[in-house]
Amino acid sequence: MDYSIESSPLDKLQSDCLLVGIYENQQLSPAATQLDSLFGGLLTKLIGRGDIKGKNAETLLINNLPDGNIARIVLLGFGERGKVTRKQYRKALAAAIKTVKDSKVSAASCALLDIDVNGADSQWKARQVVEVFNDGLYQYSATKKVDDKNPLQRLAVVADDSQKALAETGLQQGIAIAKGMELAKHLADLPGNICTPTHLAEQALALAGEHDKLNCEILEESDMEALGMGSFLSVSRGSRQPAKLICLDYQGGDSNAKPIVLIGKGLTFDAGGISLKPGLGMDEMKYDMCGGASVLGLMRMATTLNLKLNIVGLIPASENLPDGAANKPGDIWTSMSGKTIEILNTDAEGRLILCDTLTYAKKYNPDVVIDMATLTGAVIVALGRVPSGLFGNDDKLCNDLLSAGDTACDLVWRMPVWEEYQEQLKSNFADLANIGGPDGGSITAAVFLSKFAEEYRWAHIDIAGTAWRTGANKGATGRPVPLVSQYLLNRASA
Repeated sequence: MDYSIESSPLDKLQSDCLLVGIYENQQLSPAATQLDSLFGGLLTKLIGRGDIKGKNAETLLINNLPDGNIARIVLLGFGERGKVTRKQYRKALAAAIKTVKDSKVSAASCALLDIDVNGADSQWKARQVVEVFNDGLYQYSATKKVDDKNPLQRLAVVADDSQKALAETGLQQGIAIAKGMELAKHLADLPGNICTPTHLAEQALALAGEHDKLNCEILEESDMEALGMGSFLSVSRGSRQPAKLICLDYQGGDSNAKPIVLIGKGLTFDAGGISLKPGLGMDEMKYDMCGGASVLGLMRMATTLNLKLNIVGLIPASENLPDGAANKPGDIWTSMSGKTIEILNTDAEGRLILCDTLTYAKKYNPDVVIDMATLTGAVIVALGRVPSGLFGNDDKLCNDLLSAGDTACDLVWRMPVWEEYQEQLKSNFADLANIGGPDGGSITAAVFLSKFAEEYRWAHIDIAGTAWRTGANKGATGRPVPLVSQYLLNRASA
């Protein structure tokens, strides 16, 4: 998909399909008003007979136009003028995608930067056009034949002289974030027999080969054993696929600036180990590496934009399968930190690979560490599938992520990591148990991780409910790439 800025005035614009906006009180946007004049009051006539009322995400495709440079118009509703929120803007864009796809055009133009969106400028709006369109046009085709391929190949964002500079910046940011989301979704959608820890490592090496400021190192099981990563290595014991610790290092900032460390859980398939999961829905456990896929997507975003930051991406990658050598409930392993861990449930494996990676992150002397993981089903019980769960030991870091989530419309909700929850992780035989019982499962998982992140500012994002869409339209969502991208953009511009 090609994206560009179009600066031609509407009376000179050539377009197979032009998107313009209307508000709920049937007021036309400035671009729609200009079109209405060009076409002799056609839009006003259609509105007058009730063809469209301007409700949010309402669309009207106008095909039968007089001869001219514009072949089709999509009139897109945004709701009440003066009260259009960022969420409503994105919802309307998502509705527009279906209408444009159904029209079978190969190129379209989007004149929607003139829509009044509370707290949003042309840069943000141009970025959302790219992000939402690219997301809506994504098709998985790696292992299946796609007969009905998307015909839309080019999208131009219409911007006048006053909008052009901001729109160009937003367009480039949107392209970079969309590329990152696309990579994350593609990897997560791949089956577990293709997307193994080795495959993730190969993707990281390929990504590093595309940018001279990005380096990649892969730690093998022998390297991890030498480092004392007993917790991490205990998870891969039941698998024939060797575990990998993928280390990406992007040096885009000052050489003496502390890096931002991003950690993503990379369980390429999770059967639960000896504590075997139920068979129904187990096929979806290939998505347990969405955190790791998101880190790769974020590194792609950062390198595409040449962000002036130092960023480290760490992806502990493994499978969790039952086998004679696999972890057993009651086993005790020593983590890289020296803390011993009693395995009460082998299906609580994500924290076992993350805790050693959190310890390993100290070597980079990080400014902050942010981990993202499809860690607990309990977070879906607590929050549903709208926000991701946010936990952390630093208020400023958590507030920055909350703000970034609001801007990106990739929401998080902060939850506690109070010391009272540590009581649930006590073990008679080890320093920690790997589960804390049925109560507050997402919180006790985060509290477990916090014990390995005490020496730096840390945040944990539980994306179990938001990284994957289940049901008939099951597949990866690409979250939290927009959220963390916004955080990085904010840091780069500070």
